[in-house]
Amino acid sequence: MNWTFRPACSGDLPQIVEIYNQSVVTLESTCDTEPVSVASREVWFERHLATSCRPLWVAQSDDLALPGLAGYLSFSHFMNERPGYSITADMGLYLHRDAQGKGLGTFLLRNAIEAAPSLGIETLATTIFASNIASLRLFKGQGFGEWGYMPRVARLRGIERDLIMVGRRVVLD
Repeated sequence: MNWTFRPACSGDLPQIVEIYNQSVVTLESTCDTEPVSVASREVWFERHLATSCRPLWVAQSDDLALPGLAGYLSFSHFMNERPGYSITADMGLYLHRDAQGKGLGTFLLRNAIEAAPSLGIETLATTIFASNIASLRLFKGQGFGEWGYMPRVARLRGIERDLIMVGRRVVLD
């Protein structure tokens, strides 16, 4: 598969929301229990467009019979934007269901690791449900270690979920 990515632009939000809402239905990668609207994501989206140090990337492929975007990766401020955490980014990675298992997650994650130092990011972190084996395998395959285990911290439609924090230092001391 031949993947490409670019910074998100103003017209991408509806497709980003569509991809995100696919994950809401599965209950495997977000704590939202109902689909979100484009309007509800506008502030989040505009904040990414307004900063160069916490970008939002979108990906696609000419090889995939998929109209539009195949996925996205976001770099967000860690721990409520407290200044001492500015060297760390919280990541979000969501793939269109038709693009999963085709190497896109690996492609985006490798590029994020490579780009992080130029964004002023020394550490990448994210949280993943313990039941989301594919995402855990993806991040661990790119050198992320398990940094924390939080049992039964979420309940989605009556199903309790454990959460695992994974992280990777990208700037070596």
